Amino acid sequence: MDENCAYCAEGEKLAAFGIKICDMPMSKLILFKEQTHKGRVIVACKKHVDDITSLTAEERAAYIEDINRAAVALHKVFHPDKINFGAYGDTMHHLHVHLVPKYKDEAEWGDVFAMNPHAVELTDSEYQDLIEKIREAL
Repeated sequence: MDENCAYCAEGEKLAAFGIKICDMPMSKLILFKEQTHKGRVIVACKKHVDDITSLTAEERAAYIEDINRAAVALHKVFHPDKINFGAYGDTMHHLHVHLVPKYKDEAEWGDVFAMNPHAVELTDSEYQDLIEKIREAL
C-alpha cells in the first residue's frame, strides 16, 4: 500500500476523480466522476503494483475476472455499443483499467476516448443512482 496513491489511500485523493462503488475480489470498482461516456468506471487492483506482470498467475486471473464482471454489469445497465478498455499508468503508477462504454451516436465513436475531458459532471444523486444500478448488476 502506498499512502500517496489515490487508489490505495482512497479518501480525498480518490474523491478528486472518482467514487468507490465496491470492493471486488482482486480490485476496487470506481465510478469515474467525468461521465462523458455514461457508465465509465475504473477497475483498480487492490495490490499496489505498477504492471499486471507483477501479479501472480492467480492474482492476474482474479483481476481479469473482476474486469470482466464489471464489463458485464455495464452492458446490463447501460447497453453500450462497445466498451473500450484502457490501461495506461503513465501518471498514476498503480495497476488500473478504465472501462469506457461507447455509443454509436456520440462524437468519439470510432476513435480513442478522451482521457479526462471535464465535459460531463453529475449531481450527487445522479452519481448515487449510477452506483446503485451498477451494484445491482454485479
